[in-house]
Amino acid sequence: MSRPRPNPRQAAFDDHERDDPGGKHRLKAPEPPPLTEHGPARVIAVANQKGGVGKTTSTINLGAALAEYGRKVLLVDFDPQGALSVGLGVQPHQLDRTIHNLLMDRNTTIDDVIMKTNVAGMDLLPSNIDLSAAEVQLVTEVGREQALGRAIRPVLDQYDIVLIDCQPSLGLLTINALSCSDQVLIPLECEFFSLRGVALLIDTIDKVKDRLNPDLSIVGILPTMYDPRTLHTREVKARVMEAFGELVFHTVINRTVRFPETTVAGEPITTWAPTSAGATAYRALAREVIAR
Repeated sequence: MSRPRPNPRQAAFDDHERDDPGGKHRLKAPEPPPLTEHGPARVIAVANQKGGVGKTTSTINLGAALAEYGRKVLLVDFDPQGALSVGLGVQPHQLDRTIHNLLMDRNTTIDDVIMKTNVAGMDLLPSNIDLSAAEVQLVTEVGREQALGRAIRPVLDQYDIVLIDCQPSLGLLTINALSCSDQVLIPLECEFFSLRGVALLIDTIDKVKDRLNPDLSIVGILPTMYDPRTLHTREVKARVMEAFGELVFHTVINRTVRFPETTVAGEPITTWAPTSAGATAYRALAREVIAR
């Protein structure tokens, strides 16, 4: 009986994973030193116009991991779907004040809207469907691209890191987030069509740099929903690394059932399943973000 012929592409990827299982020939980020004082905040937009790539999951869990390392963190839910708020146990339809009020009502201050979360050192600017109206209302405003920046500026000295969970589009709300951010973190699902969309996002980032925010940069590209058992996701990851090099984080977020469970629980994986592989991965990502 003849043996099945080996798949040369599969063999090549097997060799790659065995020789370099992390996907990169470099040391992991060290444990960050404790801070003696807080602020001013570094603002990071978590953005990708494709939905379902792990933006909200990454915002929540990266924020919680950063808080574990002693950083004061503000999470900004800038998606009218309010998934970030839901993922932290908040019911958006029950909120009296959200980021929509902060943007559109001059009598609302940011302190009126900020909420404490169950994670020590991590606060939330919540959102709900009302935010979708803000995108229409802002079109006629002078300086409409800077509305979010003006809204969060009063508290930047109180935090070390602000993470903005962007909606899955490249509309005015996302442009606002990019305009007030220092850096962009791009979660990228290890799937072929996700890879194609990154070029469009990077083109938008370049336009924002040229016209609105010359200091904007990409802090890193985060491979998400990775399944080392499938050739397809491994091949996409290899292409991402080939295309973007050092921009790709050492940390890779594997596909797991734990993340949907945390959404139902309304808490980050670092507290829901603190010893899980997912929690360990987001702590590693937090170290990388701090190091960069």
